[in-house]
Amino acid sequence: MTVRELTEACGFAPIVLADPDRTVSGCYVGDLLSWVMGRAQQDNAWITIMTNVNVVAVGALADVSVIVLAEGVKLTQPVVDCAEARGVNVVSAKVPAYEAAVLIHGAI
Repeated sequence: MTVRELTEACGFAPIVLADPDRTVSGCYVGDLLSWVMGRAQQDNAWITIMTNVNVVAVGALADVSVIVLAEGVKLTQPVVDCAEARGVNVVSAKVPAYEAAVLIHGAI
């Protein structure tokens, strides 16, 4: 499943779709950035509530397919600009992290 397909299937709102055709092959939930760097797998959808610029850096470093912002959290424009510049997909989910993970699991 692609990031675009996942976004549509789960009802997530796109924030940055730099590479909407990227494959999603799993899910990781976590907010401790050092933990995510060591445990998220390439092509995972990473669910978090963190919104600072370091989230984009960790998403790029971990090579996740998409960052899913749970609970409707918002990014500031500088963080959106950073995600666009780094080619990192970011979407927003209105639901809590657990429910977002359930939606993703059911979709893929």
